[in-house]
Amino acid sequence: MAVRLDEIVARFGGTILDSTGVPVGAGDTPLITIHRIAPLDSAGPGDLAFLANPKYRQQLATTRASAVIIAPTVDHCPVPAIVVPQPYLYFARVAQWMNPPPPVVAGCHVSAVVEGEVDPTASVGANTWIGSGARVGAGTVIGANCSIGNNVQIGEGVRLFPNVSIYAGCVIGARTTIHSSAVIGGDGFGYAPDIDRSWFKIPQIGRVLIGDDVEIGAATTIDRGAMLDTVIEDGVKIDNLVQIAHNVRIGAHSAIAGCTGIAGSTTIGKRCTLAGASMISGHLTICDDVIVSAGTLIAKSIAKAGMYSGGTPFLEHSDWLKNFSKLRHLDAMADKIRALEKRLADLEKKSS
Repeated sequence: MAVRLDEIVARFGGTILDSTGVPVGAGDTPLITIHRIAPLDSAGPGDLAFLANPKYRQQLATTRASAVIIAPTVDHCPVPAIVVPQPYLYFARVAQWMNPPPPVVAGCHVSAVVEGEVDPTASVGANTWIGSGARVGAGTVIGANCSIGNNVQIGEGVRLFPNVSIYAGCVIGARTTIHSSAVIGGDGFGYAPDIDRSWFKIPQIGRVLIGDDVEIGAATTIDRGAMLDTVIEDGVKIDNLVQIAHNVRIGAHSAIAGCTGIAGSTTIGKRCTLAGASMISGHLTICDDVIVSAGTLIAKSIAKAGMYSGGTPFLEHSDWLKNFSKLRHLDAMADKIRALEKRLADLEKKSS
């Protein structure tokens, strides 16, 4: 897709500056044609780059891009620029506009097995099975080798990439995207210990309910509820390789990065961010607007919005061994400090 710089600004807003930093009026807009979005350091003629992170500021001086999206705080750009308050968000919107998904080719492949109802405008790929009582909404695309269980409800404009499995009874909201090898609605990890220390399986009879405009990454698993439902609210974004256990509820517009694990019956609030490899224990409540740093274990509920971090920063191995050898003696060191404090307090009493 090729668009002019002035067409981008007409659609998304912003101010165009020429290479000397002078604002360009509507009638004086240079006829710069943009063919793609590219990073600052590798962009060339016909590319639109962006500067969102200040640590890449030095790349701006040598960029070969035809134009750059920048913030008002950037004092000089050697090429024409679009000035906007949020360059990263602006870049995302332009990139999405310039790279639309392929059009839906309606119809079911001859090898697909369809026992439920598929809207005539939807597309169903090769070797896909759609179970009895299932319904697929208008404009939805279901890739090859997907498995859609009985009574699954899939809304309009959904995109399932190949090899997605959705177990019986689950509900997928409109415009949701689920990437390859994700499993929605598998059994939660529910077992009761028997007297002989064996395990007795608890039937998982709930569902998974996924809202509108959700994105779920490849090989992510979301377990069905044990008795109630597992719920993913509108606008949630989930990365690859995330495990969400039974009866979890994730609030609207939260984002969860890869390799995160959320144990059962935990409620995550709205607009939360869980960074990569964060671990959330079960039966907790995390309030709205919480940010959890990468690799952090959350072992108790959080009632106050803010950023939470845990874990030990990495060190050279020899330094780590020295520090850990001291860590093992913290209790003894604390006892010694208390004893010294008591002796100091006694000496102060005597001197007074």
